[in-house]
Amino acid sequence: MRTWGPLTAVCLSTFMLLLDVTIAIVALPDMARALDASLSDLQWVMDGYALALAALLLGVGAAADVLGRRRVHVAGVVLFAVASLLCGLATGPGMLVAARGLQGIGAAAMFATTLPLLGSVYQGKRRSIALGVWGAVSGAAAAVGPIVGGLLTDGPGWRWIFYVNLPVSVAAVWLTLRVVPESRGARGRRIDWAGTVTFAVFAGAVTYGAVRAGSHGWGEPGTLGWFAGAALALVCFVLVERRVADPLLDPRLFGRPAFSGVMAGALAFNAAAFGAMAYSSIWLQTLLGMSPVRGGAVFLWLSLASFVVAAAGGRLLHGVPARLTIGVGLLLIGAGQFCMAVLDAGSTASALIPGLVLVGVGTGLVSPGIAGAALAAVPPERSGMAGGAVNTFRQLGYALGIALYGTVLTSRMRDTLPDEAAHALAGGGAGALRGAFGEAALRGAFADGLNSVAVAAGTTAAVAGVLVLALVRGPSAAKTGVTGSAQRTLTEKTADETAEETATPRG
Repeated sequence: MRTWGPLTAVCLSTFMLLLDVTIAIVALPDMARALDASLSDLQWVMDGYALALAALLLGVGAAADVLGRRRVHVAGVVLFAVASLLCGLATGPGMLVAARGLQGIGAAAMFATTLPLLGSVYQGKRRSIALGVWGAVSGAAAAVGPIVGGLLTDGPGWRWIFYVNLPVSVAAVWLTLRVVPESRGARGRRIDWAGTVTFAVFAGAVTYGAVRAGSHGWGEPGTLGWFAGAALALVCFVLVERRVADPLLDPRLFGRPAFSGVMAGALAFNAAAFGAMAYSSIWLQTLLGMSPVRGGAVFLWLSLASFVVAAAGGRLLHGVPARLTIGVGLLLIGAGQFCMAVLDAGSTASALIPGLVLVGVGTGLVSPGIAGAALAAVPPERSGMAGGAVNTFRQLGYALGIALYGTVLTSRMRDTLPDEAAHALAGGGAGALRGAFGEAALRGAFADGLNSVAVAAGTTAAVAGVLVLALVRGPSAAKTGVTGSAQRTLTEKTADETAEETATPRG
């Protein structure tokens, strides 16, 4: 227990928080029926969690270095558990969205402290083993999310996708307090509250603007106002980060082409690979009539392909420059999305399989190496900052992907359906529309919308892949696997210097 107890405690928390990124995908139609939720409500059920996680990850990690990592981690688990209970008890979409946001805050406290806690306990070979187990658990959480969500939704009901967190949280808190020692970062570091607030405002405003555009239009004054507010918050964030002694993210790092390329790849990766899954799940269940379990099983093609490629690539691609694995992986994700843009009114779930496999192959190439590439693109003393940044950009990409692709979906469906009908259909309300429009018209409209989403996601991935191949160059570029500066970071740093620094899982 003393040897591997800390790893077990950290992995419990990690599995739980990352499972909740994808577990709700297949439950969205049932949530919509039970709570009379709209499309924007469903978008915020997913985005509220991912956005809070992305917006606060850097700030909470810095605060944990000062306040104590174990203390912040346990507080995060407790908040996550309370929020999960509130999610399960939700009586309306507003309560559910608010509770999901609270979950995201707790998840940020947990995620920001997992790797620093492991780094403070394990050294040398044991640290490598611990990080490997942590990575495997992280990948498994993302992969089984839709299946677990489907089983719980089909069984005791969608509320249990949140209730299941309660016993796991109790075990995680008990084990953490018993076997994980407290640790802190370097003395004298200050919490960058101004940077945390301005980045959170930027992330929230730009995501809200994208969601609002789906119902009000891109040129509507309110939508433009939110985007203007996001731009102002971003400018304030940059100004703050250039002046504070301990910035969350030094803007000067973006002057390095390799770092900018990796961040663009991280942002596009989660958006392109996973941002459209929620809408595919709604199509599978409400238009094709599949159960949550069967709908979730469709995404296993992506998960299995990703797992096989990541496992084989660790051996076969060792030493290959990360710019190639990441760049080519993003291009494959783009190709996979383009392959899914072939739906029509008569399509079945099998039409998605070739594209899902390609997206899975690309994911298996990108995910293992993207954090190492970020670490290699910055000086060693900025490795913790780079690791936190790549995690943040991935989660922000997921939140923005859900928001933007929802807007694309409804915009295309409005070509053949009235405004209100398009939004109702996208939100899972096909049943109430069948009498007015007919099954064939609804299936054709949703298929056209998904095709546009796939093209948008494919373009996102393809552009990012080209950027990575063009910008991530030079002798400092990382290689596939834990090598170079990444290896130095993982094996030689002291406990106080350890920070978020390996790849996050898919969701």
